[in-house]
Amino acid sequence: MKITEIREISVPLRSTLRNSVFDFSEMTTSVVAVHTDVLRAGKPVIGYAFNSTGRYACGEQMRSRLVPRMMKADPDSLLDASGTNLDPAKILACMMQREKPGGHTERSVAIGTIEVAVWDAVAKIADKPLHVLLAERFNDGKVQTKVPCYVGGGWYAPGKGIPELQGEIRARLDEGYRVMKIKVGGAPLNEDLRRLDAAIDIIGSASSLAVDANAAWNRDNAILYAKALAPYRLKWLEEPTDPLDFALLDELTGFYDSPIATGENLFSTQDVRNLLQFGKLRVDLDIVQIDVPQSYGIVQFSKSLELMRERGWNRHSVFPHGGNQMTLAIVAGFGLGGCEAYPGVFGAFAGFADDARIEEGMIHLSERPGIGFEGQKDLFALMQTIN
Repeated sequence: MKITEIREISVPLRSTLRNSVFDFSEMTTSVVAVHTDVLRAGKPVIGYAFNSTGRYACGEQMRSRLVPRMMKADPDSLLDASGTNLDPAKILACMMQREKPGGHTERSVAIGTIEVAVWDAVAKIADKPLHVLLAERFNDGKVQTKVPCYVGGGWYAPGKGIPELQGEIRARLDEGYRVMKIKVGGAPLNEDLRRLDAAIDIIGSASSLAVDANAAWNRDNAILYAKALAPYRLKWLEEPTDPLDFALLDELTGFYDSPIATGENLFSTQDVRNLLQFGKLRVDLDIVQIDVPQSYGIVQFSKSLELMRERGWNRHSVFPHGGNQMTLAIVAGFGLGGCEAYPGVFGAFAGFADDARIEEGMIHLSERPGIGFEGQKDLFALMQTIN
């Protein structure tokens, strides 16, 4: 068996949303299809993925060097020991040939997107849901049928005030979600605190509400906001610093007693090591939010989890960034803390299968082979345009 072709297209998100740092009006994402010569129901197995949201399409890196390396390789060198399926670790190593250490963001998103699409194909060839396959390989066979799921919402948008924010939260509660995250840092502090109070009025408890600053603050603003937010005892305070400002993160963890969440804008295991060591994240309190398709993919993510385990961290402290089917399969497969959701935003790329059920803050897993994009009608139709 072999990979016969890898295709990529760039798709605009066409979103009017903004966080405290930037808007998504120009945002694009790469959609990848990995074709194989394995037949199922008379059709070749194809693995799909996209590079999450928040990083631009990266097809040039794929076409110029990553895909050619894979297509030039001996097909047998990319297979597992049985010779009946692809080996994602070998494929990752193939893509990393002649890559200089460091400079992760230049290639990690492109490599991770292809690698996750390979996993989709691997699971389909095995005729198993990806979360089941990952549980067998990385979580002692502990297969989960449902996982905690929270809403990443509360965006700033034209014409969106406090009544609209409260209406959004009511709608999410009606849909079965029980934990909500809203944006902060894109408005003056007093206005953000009014938004926070209004959100708590609807959701009922500050412990069910997280806030996300999207790395907007300098030192003065980070300390100002952290001190103002501390009395609330929120679910977590997300990205209060620049992703690489470990010194400021260390300063904040020294006095902010509630959980701090970060890591979605780090793209390597080395970055995670530095985050834990120099950012002084607190075991069993703080949250790590690696975005797997943007950081070399699932094989490398397993190595980051092992690094965390060696330092005393529990997998329940990991909440990967990205409200999509890929993240859901990864959370369930590895037995992580929970999954994000983006209902009503990012068009076809957000959300889960059309028949997904959310009950009391838990989302139920599908039994479709692979990642399960086939259960998302609009997204799967878009993916098929590159076949």
